[in-house]
Formats: sequence, C-alpha cells, structure tokens
Amino acid sequence: MVAGETLLPHSASVMSSTRRTETPARYISMRASSTLLSRRRYRTKDRYYEATKRFCAYLATYYHLQKLENVSGKHLVSYVLYLQEQGKSASIIKTDLSAIHFFHDKMSHPRYALPGNGELGVALERRRFGQQDRTWTNSEFGKLIGQAMAEEREDYILSLYLARYAGLRIHEYFRMDTAAAERALRENALTVKGKSGKVRIVPIEDDRITMMLKRLLDKTERGHKLLVPDGISTDRAINGMQQFILRDPDAICDPTAPDRRITFHGLRHTYAAEKYTSLINGGMTPLDAHFTVSRLLGHERPDVTDIYLASVKGGAAHGE
Repeated sequence: MVAGETLLPHSASVMSSTRRTETPARYISMRASSTLLSRRRYRTKDRYYEATKRFCAYLATYYHLQKLENVSGKHLVSYVLYLQEQGKSASIIKTDLSAIHFFHDKMSHPRYALPGNGELGVALERRRFGQQDRTWTNSEFGKLIGQAMAEEREDYILSLYLARYAGLRIHEYFRMDTAAAERALRENALTVKGKSGKVRIVPIEDDRITMMLKRLLDKTERGHKLLVPDGISTDRAINGMQQFILRDPDAICDPTAPDRRITFHGLRHTYAAEKYTSLINGGMTPLDAHFTVSRLLGHERPDVTDIYLASVKGGAAHGE
C-alpha cells in the first residue's frame, strides 16, 4: 500500500477504524486486482478507479470477500442499497456500477456474470411512491381493538395483533390452523408461508399475540382453522374482517388528518416502521435494519420495503 494512503478513500462510514485493522489483507487483495488492471492497458478515468476502490472496501468489510473475481449480482444489489442508504444520487450509483462492470469485464476468469442495471431488481431512481404514510396511529388502533372487544370478536382481535405486531398479510394468518398455532406457541415464532410459497420465520415479540392464540386454541376444534368458522369460506372470513375496519371510518380515523383513509394492509406498514425504528435505536445500521425488515415482511425485493418505510425513511431514523 502506498505510504500515507488511507484504507478508506471514500467514507469512514464504510469501515470503522477498528474494523480496518481486521480486514487489511482482504482489502489489499481486493485493491490489488483493480490496481493491476488499471496500470495495464485497461486504464480508466480516475473516477472509475476510485469507485472500484470504494466497492472493494465495502466487499472486504461486509462480505470478507478476498477476490474480485468472486463478485456476483447479490453483491451489486447490496452495494446499491448501501449507497442509497448513504443518500447517493442515482447518477452517482450508475457511474459506480459502470466502473465495477468495466473492471469486471476485464477479468480473465470471473466466477459469475454480473447482471445489468435493469436486472438487479432494485430501483436505481429511488422511488418515492408519493411518500405516502399508510401507518396507523396508536389512537386508531386502540379504537378498533376496543370496538372488537365490545363485540367480543376475539378472532378480529388476534387478526389485528398479528398484522400490527408481526407484520403478517391478511391471507397468511387466516390460513392458520390449530397445528400452526401450537407450533407458534412452542417456538415463540410464527412459521409463515407467504407469496409464491416462500416460508419465513417471524418471532412473536408481543405477549398479546400469545394470549390470543391460547384463547382461540381452546375454542377451536383440533385440525380446524383458528380464524375461519366452520361452514364459511376463507375469502368470506377475510372479507368480514376488512368490512369490520371500513364499517365506521369516521369513528376510527384521526380527525386531524384530512381525507384520512386506513386499510388493513396499513398495519403491515405500521409494523415495518416500528420495527425499523426499533432496530435503528438498538444500534443496527440502516442497511442491516432495512434488510431485516424486508426479510420479516417476506419481500422478494428489498427496495419494495421502502414503500412500507415511507414514514421513517429520510428522517432521523434513516440515519441521514
């Protein structure tokens, strides 16, 4: 390494001073690949070279990757999300990707073919989705819980808890039977089969979910669904839950918000925002918090999670 050259030419946020001492060999190895190429006939502009150095530092820190030849599409996706978390513009990100592709194309034996920008599954132009906040207020949620209690609808109470405190989709928990509920109580976690059959594990972090699962288990015949009465289709049961929310919106919605409209799916937004904020406050990086929430929600593409974090991203919780 050239005397006086720092390990992190781009930003100290990529690798802390303590972590620099842990990965110098990996970083030097990664740097060597790009340095060798740049000093041969494949010379590029300084901008490309500096961009690749930053990418090498990121890979060494977060993936302990030692060879640039082993870079794959997942590394590009992760790096794009990282740059977006740092507030980098779409033009800067695209230039960095061009630099990475440039050097990768010069490799003699790369292990993977890198996807193009349009194949990453990440929106490079950071979608704002109107920055619409679809989360519920505590007052709105409390009113609806109170209404369900008044009508002695324990099935609706559990539904609301599972959406608000576990982030489940409405069809995901309406298919829950007694065996799934018993397993959830044993493991203190919900095994959820989501879209496209993708299975995820969501920890039970609120005692009210446990309480209501036990209550409904006591009332449900073994092998039957907890939230779908016998003789009623699942679709009809789901529709009944949705109509319950929409029955009297003026009595539930925040009166200070003009044209306020709540939806059951908004409870998943509430879960995502509260979980993200909790992880950030607990010391997790914005990038790791983003990926954790995305996994808990069962999203195939991490950038879709931005829709759910409209109320917290871009502010203090976002780390900007």
